[in-house]
Amino acid sequence: MHVFDIMMYIRQRKEVKTTEVSEDFPAQKENVKLENKLSSGCASRRFWKILSFTIGGTIALCIGLLTSVYLATLHENDLWFSNIKEVEREISFRTECGLYYSYYKQMLQAPTLMQGFRGLIYDNKTESMRTINLLQRMNIYQEVFLSILYRVLPIQKYLEPVYFYIYTLFGLQAIYVTALYITSWLLSGTWLSGMLAAFWYVTNRIDTTRVEFTIPLRENWALPFFAIQIAAITYFLRPNLHSLSERLTLLAIFISTFLFSLTWQFNQFMMLMQAVVLFILDSLDMLPAVKATWLYGIQITGLLLVCVLQFFNSMILGSLLISFNLSVLIARKLQKNLKTGSFFNRIGKLLLHLFVVFCLTLLLNSIIKKILNLKSDEHIFKFLKAKFGFGATRDFDANLYLCEEAFGLLPFNTFERLSDTLLFYAYIFVLSITVIAALVVAFQNLRMKYLWTSHMCVFASFGLCSPEIWELLLKLVHLYNPKRICIMRYSVPILILLYLCYKFWPGMMDELSELREFYDPDTVELMNWINSHTPRKAVFAGSMQLLAGVKLCTGRTLTNHPHYEDNSLRERTKAVYQIYAKRSPEDVHALLRSFGTDYIILEDSICYERRHHRGCRLRDLLDVANGHMMDGPGENDPDLKPADHPRFCEEIKRNLPPYVAHFTRVFQNKAFHVYKLTRSK
Repeated sequence: MHVFDIMMYIRQRKEVKTTEVSEDFPAQKENVKLENKLSSGCASRRFWKILSFTIGGTIALCIGLLTSVYLATLHENDLWFSNIKEVEREISFRTECGLYYSYYKQMLQAPTLMQGFRGLIYDNKTESMRTINLLQRMNIYQEVFLSILYRVLPIQKYLEPVYFYIYTLFGLQAIYVTALYITSWLLSGTWLSGMLAAFWYVTNRIDTTRVEFTIPLRENWALPFFAIQIAAITYFLRPNLHSLSERLTLLAIFISTFLFSLTWQFNQFMMLMQAVVLFILDSLDMLPAVKATWLYGIQITGLLLVCVLQFFNSMILGSLLISFNLSVLIARKLQKNLKTGSFFNRIGKLLLHLFVVFCLTLLLNSIIKKILNLKSDEHIFKFLKAKFGFGATRDFDANLYLCEEAFGLLPFNTFERLSDTLLFYAYIFVLSITVIAALVVAFQNLRMKYLWTSHMCVFASFGLCSPEIWELLLKLVHLYNPKRICIMRYSVPILILLYLCYKFWPGMMDELSELREFYDPDTVELMNWINSHTPRKAVFAGSMQLLAGVKLCTGRTLTNHPHYEDNSLRERTKAVYQIYAKRSPEDVHALLRSFGTDYIILEDSICYERRHHRGCRLRDLLDVANGHMMDGPGENDPDLKPADHPRFCEEIKRNLPPYVAHFTRVFQNKAFHVYKLTRSK
């Protein structure tokens, strides 16, 4: 649910009102003559409509497929993926990407499907000294589904498992772009708008997708289904839909919502934003109450079905989305006459409605979390609290997120890139006009509203091709004319498309011709050594990112991993990361052995980190969490104290007796140092 859905509904309401006025017009004879004239051109209009639909649909499919091929080619050219060794291919799946892909590999290597399922449900290699249900903990049904498909389809002789996997992801990108194209087309009424949206998506690739270098990420699975959901909702909000069309559209919304929820653990936060916008529009009488209720119900039903498939995952049951949607439906039952009465009476009812929904949401959510003893998502709320300035935090997990670039403020060069393609200017232009139009409609309904959307490409392209936008703008400058509207809504997008082709086509051709090769000999050497020199049941400790690769490439057991949505795992990760803190060798050894650790992998890139500024380096986060002063020049909080011990990852390399008594170095290269832990007597 986004702001362009609002514009669709505003436009359709306007059309309905116009139709009602014409029906009441007394000159029936004139209407009969007009109908006769219209019927004469009906056949030709139907022909042009079919032709336009065919051309637009063909272009949508072609652009989607070309985008998929373009991204796949960039991936191949960047890594020379087809020529590198299997271990190098697996190492290229960095951080949690490697963890997710390892379960696809695990399912394929299982003797039977049932043994593969059992291995996922009773897994004791992802977290040492624990047996966890991976289907409950993680969103990996897509890996399970792909592994079944690969086993069943007769393609093993022609296509390697890794290619079947990555081609599926690139194929989903084709669906993603096509769905954006269709959404823009539905909103504007012309496929030219969809074409512009797709072009903007591709030319702003750095800021719209990262699929070519983080293929297995959950967002790359989920966002195509989210785009389909948005397109279906856009169509659903049209008035006067036939009963069959409405049912099929609701089915499409449900399926896409379900698949979006099933493939990404953060779906609930995106859909919560969607539900809040839906609630505001519903409260301001901008949406039919029946349609809003259907959308609330679909969100709840989709999440609950995913909850069942994930063996009643408590994080889903305790989500704010379910609490919010239930609160909205309950509050609506309590306040049936919300949209009646005088101006001030309705304002008062609206404020009371907002207060009731807000209080009910917090009450329901706290009750559910207390009953389930849920702490899986508390790190997210700590992060949000610190992110939006509600006090500083020393919480290790929250700071780990705060210091990641992906969760930081948008850098200014992002706006420069978006401006180069004219997308940012078009977005601001359309957004300004849309906000004004929405405020006018809200005032007419004795309401007010604030709008925002995340789909810049669709929103900007729809606005530039929208007759309503141009009509409003031309009326403001007293140049309104139906012919001028037609000229502007087609000429401006065409000029922008020509500009994009002129400016970015040569660069895209250069990208496709630029050939590079994957090169990470230190990690390859490490993985080969682990495979050949350690027992298959050995337990490894280290950074979350590296251990995901260790599991994929070697199948060894891990102490911790990058899937961070579990409170006990976060505590374990903080304990393992003491190898980069100022702790004694005895303390570190005791902590690691409590998790059954046999080997630790120390990374110089973390121990001597320079990528982040002081205060955001991993060693700084650990020092602050432990109450120790940070290294290097700069201020420290007054209550932080000097540590009693030197930094473990530095001191262990000096081979001093206290360290040698507990740790023996068994491997080292330019990037990694592996130590074997001595067994406690």
